[in-house]
Amino acid sequence: MPPHARARVAGDKHPNRRPGTARRTGGLQHDNTRHTTRFTVVGNHLAQHGELSLLAIGLGVHLQSLPKGAPADIKTLAARFPEGATRIAAALRELEAHGYLRRERVRTPTGRIVTRTISCNQPAAARHRAPAVGEEPPRPAAREESTPHRPPREKRAPRKPLPAVPSPAYPAPALLEAATGLLAGLHRRDPRLLLSACDTAHLVPGVAAWLERDVAPAAVRRALTADLPPEGVRRPAALLAHRLAAQLPPPPPFRASAAAPPPVRHPWQDCDGCDRAFRAPRPGRCRDCRPDSQEAA
Repeated sequence: MPPHARARVAGDKHPNRRPGTARRTGGLQHDNTRHTTRFTVVGNHLAQHGELSLLAIGLGVHLQSLPKGAPADIKTLAARFPEGATRIAAALRELEAHGYLRRERVRTPTGRIVTRTISCNQPAAARHRAPAVGEEPPRPAAREESTPHRPPREKRAPRKPLPAVPSPAYPAPALLEAATGLLAGLHRRDPRLLLSACDTAHLVPGVAAWLERDVAPAAVRRALTADLPPEGVRRPAALLAHRLAAQLPPPPPFRASAAAPPPVRHPWQDCDGCDRAFRAPRPGRCRDCRPDSQEAA
């Protein structure tokens, strides 16, 4: 046995300490307890990333802890954290640039375009993983800040047909021409009544029916242009078609043509030459007994 106890070896000369290292008395210490519920496994490649900002790292951890289907748009995150929309958008761009986040545009069954946010806990593995059957390979999505969301164009409903208009009994060419000229000049009374060729062709028979009923062109023009809505005319042809049908005047009263005067019935006369009876206004000779000079007269 040694005659006395050995002196304690200095910390720098301890055989189990690597040369050149000094004992640290400060620094981070861990007081860990094993999680059994409500925990998220985060890789050190994210938690200790050398290029991501602290905000991006924290936001990446937060996104990995959210359940599937949770909202992860900029507006929702800005309402959750105090950093504001601008800084959160920049952090999302960092995560997207390093593969921890993907944003894709998808179409819902109703035809609406929405943005789907995909959080990736291991970007390196995701880049090398082959897509499953029926799965599309990951594609970089358009940035929300540079390309604003545009909803899909909805199909326009078919245009409602114009109301029916009356038709003339006898569509003479001159009558139809006068009706066309009347409609073509309505915009001079009111610029809102400028009609297309198709609308004019639909309205011409209605105007002709009015003219056929002895309505003066000026009266037809007043009936079509009076008391227009002050808020404007959305579809002038529909308004004019309604007025032509709803305000159609009755046909003019029947005018019997003047009766021809009844034939003159002269009294009977006895011919002075042959004593034959004939009708004449005064006594004299019949047609056979008259001299040629009297016939000519």
